[in-house]
Amino acid sequence: MVDGKKILLCVSGGIAVYKAAALTSKLIQAGAEVKVIMSQSAMEFVSPLTFQALSRNDVFYDTFDEKNSKVIAHIDLADWADLVLLAPATANIIGKLANGIADSMLTTTLLATTAQVWIAPAMNVHMYDHPAVKKNIQTLDDYGYKFIEPSEGFLACGYVGKGRLEEPEKIVELLISYFKQHKQLHNFEGVNMLITAGATREKIDPVRYFTNHSSGKMGYAIAEQAAKLGANVTLISGQTCIKPPKLVKTIMIESAEEMLDKVLEHYDQSDVVIKSAAVADYRPVITYNEKLKKQKDHLTIEMEKTTDILKELGERKKHQLLVGFAAETNSLEEYAKKKLVKKNLDLIVANNVTTEGAGFGTDTNIVTIIDRHLNKLDLPLMSKSDVAIKLLEKIEAMLKEDRK
Repeated sequence: MVDGKKILLCVSGGIAVYKAAALTSKLIQAGAEVKVIMSQSAMEFVSPLTFQALSRNDVFYDTFDEKNSKVIAHIDLADWADLVLLAPATANIIGKLANGIADSMLTTTLLATTAQVWIAPAMNVHMYDHPAVKKNIQTLDDYGYKFIEPSEGFLACGYVGKGRLEEPEKIVELLISYFKQHKQLHNFEGVNMLITAGATREKIDPVRYFTNHSSGKMGYAIAEQAAKLGANVTLISGQTCIKPPKLVKTIMIESAEEMLDKVLEHYDQSDVVIKSAAVADYRPVITYNEKLKKQKDHLTIEMEKTTDILKELGERKKHQLLVGFAAETNSLEEYAKKKLVKKNLDLIVANNVTTEGAGFGTDTNIVTIIDRHLNKLDLPLMSKSDVAIKLLEKIEAMLKEDRK
């Protein structure tokens, strides 16, 4: 279950604080070690003594109350946690966290931690639906925080709708599932990982270019998860709206030629190369320095092939474990296997981009992973972060195989 995991429970003020007490008990029963930080408002609903009794640990609520003079309490707690759980999370605390406000024991600790942070909102249905709250939640989601959606039902204010803190049993189930997924993975300490992501742009003139629908979300998810597991990650990315993951060296490029140059620059030093970028197969033969004016009826632009980066890497491969992606619209497995062999890959991740939930720009994916022995792993619809974890599990197993 969550046996031995260190959970830092951050409790902000709202009527759902009573559920946080039950959550503490459920986490202890599941084998976790729990420490609790309370906001001043939370203590208006439930006393710290309740959480102290349930967690069997001191409860923290005052930044200036240093219980151990050898450490700074909020930094020590931030470093101690395997996972930080903010439950219940009020609109106020979500807003402060999204805007970097650190004015209490709870908020300073949340900003100081590098552990995964899960947030379980609880508030009035109209507060939850307010544009400012939505914007703050989106900001935190972009930062990499995970959210446990509130459930619908009768709220303390008398309204019926979305805003109830998820039940403690369900939250514990989600944590168990999370730690179970990560249990299989060890760290990638000392592994140099090169990842490409996003779409390239092939210039026509100063205002126009050819590109594709790739958002970069899959490659960024892989880079983020690999970095969390200790890999030295270099991410070479086409233009995207996604913020670079923490602890990742990100290099932005525009064209296929620029991506080729940067990939080759880092290739020899890499242990694992994951090429998830959607690179243009063709580029205009002529690019114009001034805006191309509108033609009378038809416009013909002559195109030439770009260098096949993945094929080039396969031909140059020495010690690297090489992973490719195949975005297809039909005959998925057939085309993926051909690409795996033709380009000398160790793994290929294939998906049908016409399938709902698996196309470009989505937060989810449905993929088939095929290795060099033609072993196949079909994954159902899941988040791109979860797909990244499954892929890294397979990569870890293959690295172990290669070391034997």
